Amino acid sequence: MRTLTALLAAVGTTAALTLVPTAAALGHTGVVQARPDGTPPSHGKAPSHGKNKTAEPLVIGHRGASGYRPEHTLASYELAARMGADCIEPDVVSTADGVLVARHENEISGTTDVADHPEFADRETTKTIDGREISGWFTEDFTLAELKTLRAVERLPDLRQENTTFDGRFQVPTLAEVLELRARLAKELKRDLCVYVETKHPTYFDSIGLSLERPLAAALKQAHLDRKSAPVFVQSFELTNLQELDDELGVKVPLVFLVSTGAPYDLVAAGDPRSYADLVTADSLRELSDDIEGIGPSKYLVIPLQADGTLGEPTSLVDDAHAAGLVVHPYTFRAENTFLPTDLRSSDDPAAFGDLQAEIIAYLEAGIDGFFTDQPDIGVAARDAFVVGD
Repeated sequence: MRTLTALLAAVGTTAALTLVPTAAALGHTGVVQARPDGTPPSHGKAPSHGKNKTAEPLVIGHRGASGYRPEHTLASYELAARMGADCIEPDVVSTADGVLVARHENEISGTTDVADHPEFADRETTKTIDGREISGWFTEDFTLAELKTLRAVERLPDLRQENTTFDGRFQVPTLAEVLELRARLAKELKRDLCVYVETKHPTYFDSIGLSLERPLAAALKQAHLDRKSAPVFVQSFELTNLQELDDELGVKVPLVFLVSTGAPYDLVAAGDPRSYADLVTADSLRELSDDIEGIGPSKYLVIPLQADGTLGEPTSLVDDAHAAGLVVHPYTFRAENTFLPTDLRSSDDPAAFGDLQAEIIAYLEAGIDGFFTDQPDIGVAARDAFVVGD
């Protein structure tokens, strides 16, 4: 199994946080604060032998800084980096001409203005994706040139009304553009910046002759990121494509298996009866460690909610994963009340910010090695408070 030591040692070990000048400039209510002792963070050091966790857990900008900008735009990724995130996270899907672009889903009616383009009205259709019927417009029915005529919009406008200010301003970026942005920002900020790529619906895309794995491997090579020490993770909710990246395509970067409820669709399609729950038992994690370096579980698989919606007690998942030599990066930490445990909400307003920092610290105390968050500034503040507190 490949080791994370070189990668994690490379992710931002030499530079202090870049502070964001004003809240008004960011369109939110707070800024990243420097540490009380003035020392720079050393993000993502190799796991310690004593606690088997990273010395400084990774803050992963979920779809960029998607709490403050429309998700999966270059503006969102750049803001996340400037807020101090260790990693930016593009989800990738394919265009009709085989180019990987950053979208949460291949269905794009909720994240672009495609419905406002009469020239594409006849592209609206219904498809079966991972066993579910979905209606809308799909990236695989557009060439890259056509997709570039669209503009991104906020996916959660009712919760994130401030983000709608930026509707119509940003294009759909390609993976290559995201990797170029990463390189530029790493140079400017004088720290390594990790890119954490997720392949979306790989079994579906294989079924229509549009591989995600081969162009991903090619993009990493083109960006000189096809080495063990590169600041890159690749993640997926499916196992087969991770194994293909590992065994057939020789991708050297760490691979992370995302975990939810139900079962991975690649296994469903193959008639394999195993569920996600089956795959994260202690024994199964040890077996999976031959192909993967980490897991990305839904956060409530790490600390479930109690019957009244308050945060409960940690499960054994983190310890089981660490015993198998795997890192644990749960998702998704969001500041709005509607996404928080009931005891950490600030009011009945679903869009108002609650105590996200307290939630993150509870998970850090449970031993996680990193986390995905829509508000990287709060994530950095929580991580730094936790590290300083240690």
